[in-house]
Amino acid sequence: MTKLSRQAVPAWRFSLIVLLLAGLVSLLIWRVLSLQVLDTERGHGFLQGQGDARSVRTEHIPAYRGVISDRNGEPLAVSTPVASVWLNPQHIVTDEKQWPALAKLLDLNLKQLTKKIDANRQRHFVYLKRHISPKQAESVKALGIRGINIQREYKRYYPAGEVAAHIVGFTNIDDRGQEGIELAFDSWLQGQPGSKRVLKDLRGNVFRDIEQGQQARSGKDITLSIDMRLQYMAYRELKAAMTRVDAKSGSVVMLDGLTGEVLAMVNQPSFNPNNRSELKPSSLRNRAMTDVFEPGSTVKPLTVVAALESGRYKPTTIVDTNPGYLRVGSKTLLDPVNYGKLNVTGILTKSSQVGTSKLALDLDEQMVWQVFSRFGLGISTGSGFPGESAGMLPGRPNWRPIERVNFAFGYGLAVTPLQLAQAYSVFASGGLLRPATLMRRTEPVKGERIISADVADDLVAMLTTVTQKGGTATRAQLAAYSVAGKTGTVHKVGEGGYADDRYMAVFAGLAPATNPRVVTVVMIDEPNLDRYHGGESAAPVFARVMSDALRILDVTPDKFPAAGRQLPVVANKLERETAPSAKIGRRKSA
Repeated sequence: MTKLSRQAVPAWRFSLIVLLLAGLVSLLIWRVLSLQVLDTERGHGFLQGQGDARSVRTEHIPAYRGVISDRNGEPLAVSTPVASVWLNPQHIVTDEKQWPALAKLLDLNLKQLTKKIDANRQRHFVYLKRHISPKQAESVKALGIRGINIQREYKRYYPAGEVAAHIVGFTNIDDRGQEGIELAFDSWLQGQPGSKRVLKDLRGNVFRDIEQGQQARSGKDITLSIDMRLQYMAYRELKAAMTRVDAKSGSVVMLDGLTGEVLAMVNQPSFNPNNRSELKPSSLRNRAMTDVFEPGSTVKPLTVVAALESGRYKPTTIVDTNPGYLRVGSKTLLDPVNYGKLNVTGILTKSSQVGTSKLALDLDEQMVWQVFSRFGLGISTGSGFPGESAGMLPGRPNWRPIERVNFAFGYGLAVTPLQLAQAYSVFASGGLLRPATLMRRTEPVKGERIISADVADDLVAMLTTVTQKGGTATRAQLAAYSVAGKTGTVHKVGEGGYADDRYMAVFAGLAPATNPRVVTVVMIDEPNLDRYHGGESAAPVFARVMSDALRILDVTPDKFPAAGRQLPVVANKLERETAPSAKIGRRKSA
């Protein structure tokens, strides 16, 4: 035994070691007590907060977007429950073996999925697939992949598809309005999202609700003025006409003549809001409200209104159109044939350029412009529709003669189909102008009287002759109803001025003429040259649309003896002056 081994270990060193060990044990016990029992500042409350921060989440509750429906309650835009899949790339990296199954369920390419995850390694939130069915979402959830989360949402569905697409519009993937009524009333339809606090496990699955936060409030519903029965019918007829006359585009607008409500509004080309994979921007426009055109002869009745209001003309006043043409400045205005002497009614019946020009030149130079303005041309209808055009109604302190005559027969100004329909509704309502609207009205808006009831009745009677034998719109006639209206055939503007081979064909009319109920405007853009006149391509569409519309609306025919009112033909001065009772008997609007 060595000398060192025989030496005893100092007592103080042993005591120090024992003391240190006891102190460590005491500190450990104190720490456990402080964390689990005493709830100090950094104790139980702190740990609970840290735990909650890793398991308690505030979950978003989407609000149900308001329903858009037609005047009869048929839904045009509804929201359906869907789900969106999002991921945390920092978590999903641990479950690579599950990626093929995930890609298959979501109909994604595995390489695309891998690339998306790798490109977003530093992020905590990435959408993987939006708007899948709830059943599909449950299958994804069943995979149990850490980092994959399911978010409840709503997707907009449009039952009428392309038939009402231009009016209703659509929303984007985040359920925000992008076009049409969806955009115009986005804040009204949106509603208020809600929230709640939930407990989630490590895989992001909710296993308990712990607190209801703000409750989701659904958006408000909207009832439109359109009648889908008329909308479907008008869309069908316009689409068929586009094929028949090989036109570039077209629109049909149908108004309730007594309330100003839009009963139908269709355009071609259209689009399907439920499938926008091949959407063309040019198809999105609601042409009936956004596109303008020179109305041509369809505003000649407004020029005649100015003539009647001047006191110098009556429907039977004779105007000499010989020799069939009129020289105004350096321009020569021609009629198709020499109509000779025509009364004012005959000027509308034959759509005489010479007769209309002579009326305009004989009136005060501002009178025609003032009438056009009173009828709402150059002024927005006030519908609130996004992108609606106000048209163009230029005014001048001094008008050159050629400007006055061009203006009188519809050149040098621009209108939308809806504006033209609103103008013709003045004749239907007995001289009252009511703002056109896409919203259903529970009662008629008090209109503004802009012409007398007598002048309105005179114009309806005169316009009736346009659709009868000898007029320019015989193809607009209906078997059971009298029709009053006016054709328009307008040269389109080309690079060097007005083109000789590009036209717009228009017909604006109302029926039944004895007691007008519905006003309709048909516009066909660039029909083929075999049928480019308004009476050839637009009037037949009017006839088909109005015949079905009046039957659907249960309007009593006025051409049958049972109706009690056979429409008289006001064609010449003798008949008009010797048979005052022949004036159209129509209900006066208050």
